[in-house]
Amino acid sequence: MPAESTPDPAIPGETGLTNPSRRAKGRRRKPPTGGRRALRVTAWTAAGIVVIGGTGAGYVYFKLNDNLKTVDINQALGTDRPTKVDNGSENILVLGSDTRAGGNKKLGGGIDDGSARSDTAMIVHVYEGHKKASVVSVPRDTLVDRPVCTDTHGTKHPAAHGVMFNEAYSTGGAACTVKTVEALTGIRMDHYLEVDFSGFQKLIDELGGVQVTTTRNIHDPDSHLDLKSGTHTLDGQQALGLVRTRHGVGDGSDLGRIQLQQAFVKALVNQVKHIGLFTNPKKLYDLADTATKAVTTDSDLGSVNSLMSFADGLKGISSSNMNMVTMPVQYDSSNANRVVIEEAKAKLMWNALRNDRPIPASATKGTATGEAKGVVSAS
Repeated sequence: MPAESTPDPAIPGETGLTNPSRRAKGRRRKPPTGGRRALRVTAWTAAGIVVIGGTGAGYVYFKLNDNLKTVDINQALGTDRPTKVDNGSENILVLGSDTRAGGNKKLGGGIDDGSARSDTAMIVHVYEGHKKASVVSVPRDTLVDRPVCTDTHGTKHPAAHGVMFNEAYSTGGAACTVKTVEALTGIRMDHYLEVDFSGFQKLIDELGGVQVTTTRNIHDPDSHLDLKSGTHTLDGQQALGLVRTRHGVGDGSDLGRIQLQQAFVKALVNQVKHIGLFTNPKKLYDLADTATKAVTTDSDLGSVNSLMSFADGLKGISSSNMNMVTMPVQYDSSNANRVVIEEAKAKLMWNALRNDRPIPASATKGTATGEAKGVVSAS
């Protein structure tokens, strides 16, 4: 079971228990460097990778099936959840976790204390017809009211007011995070996917790298990233550095890093669609093996057949038909290293998704951005 919530490593002594009703305007001051580095992984494409690999590797079905890790979120949360809207759409919560256990320790730094947090969270709404999707990034530094939740071990956790969003995962794992997202949005999450440090890096390497174009130099010793302006094919380590960098671009905020992640997701989707895997059986199997080891899913997706069927419904969505936004927030006036939800704008966003409608531009207009948009693009 995940450990108790810990302070934000970039701000020694901070707990995030500030008043979420207070907002700040203007640029955010840059947080201190050092401490535990946070993972920012773009996990939502993992399902697409699995279906590409799994389709051609049916002869090793049982091995791939044994690779999968699952969590029974439905049992943990019970019936006290938003009603499923039967309009042909699907909602998937995708998390990137920063566990320091096993092979992740050297990638994440810090002490292997068995703890983990959700340092990337994306709500993926797949519209009816499965040709378009909206992806909403939830900043980990958002101050929220976490509801009472029961984790997958049956332990009940009391509600908490004004805590960081990623504290939900530290407290009660996947089930508690899903419960928190559903409380924030009023939208039922149909599925759950999670990828960690080493899984992300291995996936990128198995794909042969991902090509991106940067419009300026990016240098960040903390994330071990040094890229000149131009086009690059990033290997796993470089890709991990890009989606983790906080101080190399923008205003040094988590929001700027989210903008880089969103650009990388589009590049990764493009890359997956243009790889000739079916002409290379070994590469096909290696990728399927890596992908199924890398992901944790909800129990409904807990077999290769189920995951393949689910991912088959996503593969028709091109990067040009993915609308990627950040949950509407502003910097907290009492702590510029935290953000608070713009409730009226967020309501517009959640209502649109609940009704399977495009997110209106007014839902994100005038919100905090991080000032890193356009630094990275798909090549």
